Amino acid sequence: MVDVAADLSSFSFETGLTEDEKKLLYLRARAAGLTFCGCAHALYLCKLVHSLRCIITSPAAQTDSVASGEDSDLCVGILGLGHMGKQLLLSLLEMTSIKPSHIKVSTRRPESAAEFVQIGVECFFDNRRLAAWADILFLCSLPSHLPKVCADLHSHLSKHCLVYSFTSAVPVTRLAELLGHNFILKPQYGFMGVDTADVWLSCTDLSMALKDPLLIEASCPLTMSGAITLSLNWVCAVLYSLLNICTSASLPSSDALSLINSLFKEKWTHTVQLNAQSFISSSFASSLRGEESFPWISLTDAQTKETPLLRFLSSNKSMQHGISVAYKSLLGTPVSLDTYTLM
Repeated sequence: MVDVAADLSSFSFETGLTEDEKKLLYLRARAAGLTFCGCAHALYLCKLVHSLRCIITSPAAQTDSVASGEDSDLCVGILGLGHMGKQLLLSLLEMTSIKPSHIKVSTRRPESAAEFVQIGVECFFDNRRLAAWADILFLCSLPSHLPKVCADLHSHLSKHCLVYSFTSAVPVTRLAELLGHNFILKPQYGFMGVDTADVWLSCTDLSMALKDPLLIEASCPLTMSGAITLSLNWVCAVLYSLLNICTSASLPSSDALSLINSLFKEKWTHTVQLNAQSFISSSFASSLRGEESFPWISLTDAQTKETPLLRFLSSNKSMQHGISVAYKSLLGTPVSLDTYTLM
């Protein structure tokens, strides 16, 4: 359908704005950028976790300590179906291989999600039920609703459920207190300048934008542009979350390192690898036997304190480059077990 008003300046958003109001137009670009980056980074996490689970449950990776028959399919829960929740749901359906039947939504208005129910996504209003089922739980609720939401979820989250919060107004430490849970990821975006924010104005159609190499490049966590930043702590927390997933599967530490490195095997050289000292203190690593699992890592601490992994990545440009390349590659590639092999 042709947009007959497309070239009529009198119908543009800027028409009628005062000069002072026009100075705030960059906020439109910033909002679009936050939505894009939020969804892109969530997709990256889901693809990494899904890939890791596929490797763990593959016959080649089975050990006596790994439960055979464990379901590799990732169960993703979305709590809240407002603007961010809906954009995330659309992105997961269109940009990942996660089945609609493995995505569930808890929203106060399940009837508004009829279009998703028709393709197999289950929608209801029961936060506790969602929390008990999900492997990854995305919190997309408004800040004003968060205390009630956290009260609903408290004591109903499995230790191994990874909670991912888009609620920017609440620090991760406070969120951990409200939920009684420390397996939480929360991207903390920052802003710098306004001159380069216009790159995000092309994100009118998120599905199309997520296929745009220039926007994927701009959203790359370690080299972000477009006047939005994301700290290295988030990348560290993502890697620690992968380590915890290996620990929850009772994988020996040597196997956990091999599996995590295999996710990035084509992105960094064999001379640059994650090892035990990358994740935990040297003294602890020296006493950790290969058949022992890594200790459970608090993601709250990983995002708020200086960790061995933060020190390691900060000083290792080759590793940072490998992670950046993996991000850009993985966002444009559907998850397939054939893509990954044990090292």
